[in-house]
Amino acid sequence: MKEKIDLNADIGESFGTYKLGEDENIVSYISSSNIATGFHAGDPNWMKITIDLALSNNVQIGAHPSYPDLHGFGRRNMDLNSLEIENIIKYQVGSMIGFTGLKNLQHVKPHGALYNKAVNDPMVANSIIKAIKSISTEIIHVVLAGSLWENLADESNVKYAREAFADREIMSDGSLCPRNIEGSVITDKKLIAKRSLDIVLNKKVQSFDGDYVNVDADTICLHGDTKGAVEIANVVFNNLKKNDIDIVPMCEIL
Repeated sequence: MKEKIDLNADIGESFGTYKLGEDENIVSYISSSNIATGFHAGDPNWMKITIDLALSNNVQIGAHPSYPDLHGFGRRNMDLNSLEIENIIKYQVGSMIGFTGLKNLQHVKPHGALYNKAVNDPMVANSIIKAIKSISTEIIHVVLAGSLWENLADESNVKYAREAFADREIMSDGSLCPRNIEGSVITDKKLIAKRSLDIVLNKKVQSFDGDYVNVDADTICLHGDTKGAVEIANVVFNNLKKNDIDIVPMCEIL
C-alpha cells in the first residue's frame, strides 16, 4: 500500500497594502492551507483572495485562528481563560465560514503561541477542541503529533490530524523548539526534504538534541514565511513524489 501524506502551509498572512509570503506559488506544492483569520494577520479582503486562490488550485481550506495579537504576529503568549479562548476561536472560524460555507472548511489549525500553548496546557487544548466541536463535528482538528493535545482530541471523539514539522527543530519531548533559539527554524532545503521523508517512511525525526523522536503524522507543515519557502516546498514535494508517496489532503487520510 502506497504511503500518503498531507502537506500544509500557512497562507493569507498579508494585511491591507502589506504583502507577506508567496502564496500564489506555494499553493502548487501543498494539499491543505491554513488561512489567517485576522487576529495575527490577514483581513477580510485577503481572506477572500486567499480562499479563491486555494480553491482554484484544488487546495483544501483550513482556518488559522490565533491570539488577538497583530503587532506580535500571534507569537506572543496571552493569559486568556477558557471562555475567552473558546470565543476567539468561534469568532475567527465563524468569519472563515462566512466566506467558505461550512462544507468547504476542512480543518482548523491554531497559530503561533496559541498552538504552542495547546501542546502542553490541557485548559487551552480543551477550550480549542470544545469551540471547534460546537461549530461542527465534521471539522478536522490539527494537533501536534504525540502531544497531550492529541490525547485530549482522541478522548473527545473528534476528527483530528496529527501534525509534524519538517522545517522546525523539535525537542526530545516532541515539542517545537522555541523560535528564540538560534537554529530553531530550518532553511536547508535538502535537510527539510530528508526530514519529511523520515517522518513519512520511518515515523521518526531527529530532535534538536540529537535524539530520534517517534512521530506518527498525517500532515507535514511547511511555513510559507520561511526564507526560500517556495523552493523548499518544491524540493519537499518532488522528493516525496520521487519516493512514490502520494500527497493528498488530510480529509483523504483520516
